[in-house]
Amino acid sequence: MGLLSLAIWVPVLFGTVLLAFGRDEHAGMVRWIALIGAVAGLAVTIPVYTGFEIGSAAMQFVEKSAWIPTFNVNYHLGVDGISLWLVLLTAFITVIVVIAGWEVITERVNQYMGAFLILSGLMIGVFAAQDAMLFYVFFEATLIPMYLIIGIWGGPNKIYAAFKFFLYTLLGSLLMLVALIYLYLESGGSFDLATWHKLPLGSQAQTLLFFAFFAAFAVKVPMWPVHTWLPDVHVEAPTGGSAVLAAIMLKLGAYGFLRFSLPILPDASHEWAGLMIVLSLVAVIYVGLVAMVQQDMKKLVAYSSVAHMGFVTLGFFVFNDLGVSGAIVQMIAHGFVSAAMFLAIGVLYDRVHSREIAAYGGVVNTMPRFAAFALLFTMANCGLPGTAGFVGEWMVIIAAVKANFWIGLLAASALIFGAAYSLWMFKRVYLGAPANDHVKALKDIGAREFLVMGLLAVMVLYMGIHPKPFTDVMDASVAELLRHVAVSKLN
Repeated sequence: MGLLSLAIWVPVLFGTVLLAFGRDEHAGMVRWIALIGAVAGLAVTIPVYTGFEIGSAAMQFVEKSAWIPTFNVNYHLGVDGISLWLVLLTAFITVIVVIAGWEVITERVNQYMGAFLILSGLMIGVFAAQDAMLFYVFFEATLIPMYLIIGIWGGPNKIYAAFKFFLYTLLGSLLMLVALIYLYLESGGSFDLATWHKLPLGSQAQTLLFFAFFAAFAVKVPMWPVHTWLPDVHVEAPTGGSAVLAAIMLKLGAYGFLRFSLPILPDASHEWAGLMIVLSLVAVIYVGLVAMVQQDMKKLVAYSSVAHMGFVTLGFFVFNDLGVSGAIVQMIAHGFVSAAMFLAIGVLYDRVHSREIAAYGGVVNTMPRFAAFALLFTMANCGLPGTAGFVGEWMVIIAAVKANFWIGLLAASALIFGAAYSLWMFKRVYLGAPANDHVKALKDIGAREFLVMGLLAVMVLYMGIHPKPFTDVMDASVAELLRHVAVSKLN
């Protein structure tokens, strides 16, 4: 079994084993098995990084075997510079989430941990799949564990949120399935993505396929105006669910644009780039303004995620290497920063059982170590230079200015809005005198929470100070992608 198969199936296997345990009789053992499974899943991805050949645009660590020979569906895996960091990010965040839920989850611990491990393997499968039908199976399968995570361990309206999440994302994916079947027939019976990249398609076909893929990927990102499911889901999801949803699951949609829309449908991508840029700018600016008026911390960070992901789609559709590389860097950075923001909110919620900003004030007086971490993550969410949140957004803004000054200017204005809602929340929650008895009674983070915050802080600072290792890996693959986008495929 290859390294990519191990990265997918090791966490899935551990998660399946956990489901066999009794509900809560062996919770302590379940937690340790979950941690071992998550660490093992991360460990098998390390050789993928160390053995990755920088400077090559080819798929590496390729595995291919027949899966459904009748329809020429193959179990075909591989990673390039675009998907490598997403595989590593998924495995890393899974470890963080398992540690973060160590003491917080006390009911159905085996199912909770098992769902996250299985979800981790499925998401890595999405990033590694080189067969379109295999991609679709993994893409859809991720809905099941996340649906259960929201619906079982979520808040008072968890069933509504879980159903809304499932319905929105499933409906968009059905149109993608139609597009996949069409491309399968047009290619003479192949689901191989590399074959589809060379497929000549007419203008009308490209346009229809573009919007079929848009329906699936835009909802998952989510782009404005199909973003309305995200705040409701984040508010109701457990802390770990929100962290994985923001850090990884939103990236599935953005990754879909890179693997399907841009290389397979270059003419339609250019034709509708204006629309994509407008929708991205609306997300960056309007949704940022919406975030300013939120009173629920989770809802504020949820709207913040929509705004930050707007930079990702903007970077894709300005069609230059700096923009696409910046968008991918932003995907990785947002993974670290959004997970940190939601987990920090979870630390407060576990103590006070409220996400309302008004329930806090002066937290720095009773939780100084935690407040220092929260300040770092808030600054990263603002896009402060020296943090992960700055690098990708700045690259996209420069790329947008090169394409059109006014697009770049509008995108840059989002940095002001980001600073406004992030710092305004930090001021009201952490600064000043203790607002009430609940805040006065707070205890600072212990060793477990310090470990979670510390690991994320290291990544946020490392990526912000030294982003070159991240960009070096993706340069060749981004250049190859743009070569595909530049070639017309009209037949």
